[in-house]
Amino acid sequence: MGLGRPAHRLRPRRRSARLHDGEISKNVAALVKVRSARKTKRYPWSVEEARQFLEASSAAHDPLYAAYVLILVLGFRRGEVLGLTWENVNLDAGEITVQMQLQRINRRLVHDETKTEASTATLPLPQICVTALQLRLKERELAKQAAGELWTESDFVFTTRYGTPYEPRNFNRLFVARSARAGVRRIRLHDTRHTCGSLLAALDVHPRVAMQILRHSKIAVTMEVYTHVPSESTRRALRKLGKHLGKQDRK
Repeated sequence: MGLGRPAHRLRPRRRSARLHDGEISKNVAALVKVRSARKTKRYPWSVEEARQFLEASSAAHDPLYAAYVLILVLGFRRGEVLGLTWENVNLDAGEITVQMQLQRINRRLVHDETKTEASTATLPLPQICVTALQLRLKERELAKQAAGELWTESDFVFTTRYGTPYEPRNFNRLFVARSARAGVRRIRLHDTRHTCGSLLAALDVHPRVAMQILRHSKIAVTMEVYTHVPSESTRRALRKLGKHLGKQDRK
């Protein structure tokens, strides 16, 4: 017989199954089932509530009225509306360019381009937006005259009575206060974006124009929004609001 090693000695040694003190054989954390976080439900304003809010803002000659119109009708974000400059507003052509935003970062107000190229767009202006911005331009000149030497010159569309840009947090507070005075539900400022499509339908904005504003890639998606329209009385009230503003002379 050969003198080779016994077969059992040719097998590799197996690690001992014995555990040292403090060791465990399984990853207990991997056995724990974690429930996925629930999505926060949003309850945006109805078209009727948005109309009530805009009517109240207009009646009070709120200097931020045009900002609220852009947020509700065009879906502007807070940073976009506060960072808007007159350079990006073309009232004659009825267009507005979303390009800049204003944010407070590390205790500094930063006016910079929007985060992504997809956020930058030139949008058509429905008539209610044109009228509101025209009024804003007049109010700006009146504020400049009243402030005199205290006025700070800038190209921002929305400024304080001294021409300085709005603090983002202060803008939120003013929105909440205006909502209370208008007698409508308190909602998050960001949730106003979810009312945009319904308002465009109620304002009789053509679906193709609404498609551009909502930045939909397919008209079918826009038409789904247009199937959910408010009552005819609400539609008439919104049209009346637009006509009233067109003839209104704020002094």
